[in-house]
Amino acid sequence: MRNNRKPKIGLLGIMHGLYDEKQPEITAQQEKFARDVVAQLKDVADITFGRAAKTRADIEEIMAEYNHAGYDGIMIVMLLYSPGFRLIGALRENRLPIMLANIQPLPVVTPDWDWARLTTNQGIHGAQDTANMLYHAGVEPAIITEDWKSPAFKEFFADWAKAAQAYQALKKMRLAVFGRMKGMGDIVGNDEKFFRMIGPEVFFEGIGDIYKLMKEVTDKQIADSIAEDHKNFQVDPKLTLARHQYAARMQLAFERFLINNDFDGFSANFGVFEEDGRFEQIHMLAGSNLMAKGYAYSNEGDVHTAAMVGAGHVLVGDAHFTEMYSLDYEKDSALMSHMGEGNWKIARKDRPIKLIDRELEIGGLDNPPTVVFSAQPGPGTLVTLIPLDDVDYRLVISEGTILDTPEYVNVPMTYFHFRPDTGIRSAMDNWMRLAGTHHQTLVLGRQARRWEMLCDMLKIDYARV
Repeated sequence: MRNNRKPKIGLLGIMHGLYDEKQPEITAQQEKFARDVVAQLKDVADITFGRAAKTRADIEEIMAEYNHAGYDGIMIVMLLYSPGFRLIGALRENRLPIMLANIQPLPVVTPDWDWARLTTNQGIHGAQDTANMLYHAGVEPAIITEDWKSPAFKEFFADWAKAAQAYQALKKMRLAVFGRMKGMGDIVGNDEKFFRMIGPEVFFEGIGDIYKLMKEVTDKQIADSIAEDHKNFQVDPKLTLARHQYAARMQLAFERFLINNDFDGFSANFGVFEEDGRFEQIHMLAGSNLMAKGYAYSNEGDVHTAAMVGAGHVLVGDAHFTEMYSLDYEKDSALMSHMGEGNWKIARKDRPIKLIDRELEIGGLDNPPTVVFSAQPGPGTLVTLIPLDDVDYRLVISEGTILDTPEYVNVPMTYFHFRPDTGIRSAMDNWMRLAGTHHQTLVLGRQARRWEMLCDMLKIDYARV
């Protein structure tokens, strides 16, 4: 699932050809400005700019090329003024997110300005005309007015470009579901609406397919997988080789199933393993290691959170599936955990990541080897996607801090404290008022703007708490 490539962005540089006769050098001069912008942003995105678009035909041809060549989004830059009507035809065929960069070559108007400088720094009224046409066309671009050399412009562009990349990933995402938790209400939605509005296609699969693939896993594959675990984890000496081998076999079968069927992630309800009658463990190690490899993941058949984990892998990197277990009013935080899965790529750096022989009191099967760690202390962002009747979908977002807490030696699963910036009382009151669900996706860092930009592209509601 994880794609480590940079976002692929097309730059549409628009200008009027009105000045060519009197200033024949102006096209090359403004195209150089566009290429300078590309160079300024090259470390955060792969940006294509070929030539200035001077006519309606130019604009339609360039935008069509970006759409057909698999770009993630289009950044529009006014190289000079250009009439907004020229965009209308291209917008009818466009499927890509748009950013309108209201920038100009020079950031300051000085007493020595002349006609040439006025002419080559007149992007603002072209941007206004263009934004007006975008509005009438029902297009809601990301818009920034800023000095193009400033860190603020680069940060905004980077956030938007990653959001556009995550948007495209969602539209191509395929998720496998192995059972849903009976009676769990807040994970239920409309799969058709989910496919149409958010993007992922959901397939309900039989867990027996995993059992069949487990039989095909070789001893060498299992040994290699266990060796990889020993590199990544401090392995509990009480964990028997037989249990570890079984967990590795299941992990390899899940991964093979995802690869064979072109899935980007999965959600498996723990109950299906006991109900099938042929399994010895549930999938704790598979969930953790495959999340760390960049696959979308959730438990209990929750496709909405699985999709957000997948989006988070692209939007930020190393997204984590979690839920709120307990509140701590003294720490003004929630203790985050889940049954035993966790993306150990977010683990704190100063403690070993453990793989324990875990007695599990639910599921009715043998001890599943379980990864245990705490998340890296520092800023974090927690989100949940909610299917609703009134606004279709809403993403609830909470920025906050992952606390530096002592090790809880008796907690047999991933855990950490998350303190919302608004405090746990206010955040939880508003979380529940907004119908926030009990499963969440966590990413490191303050990433609310990226999630909000993604919501704007998906045309869904969002709220910070």
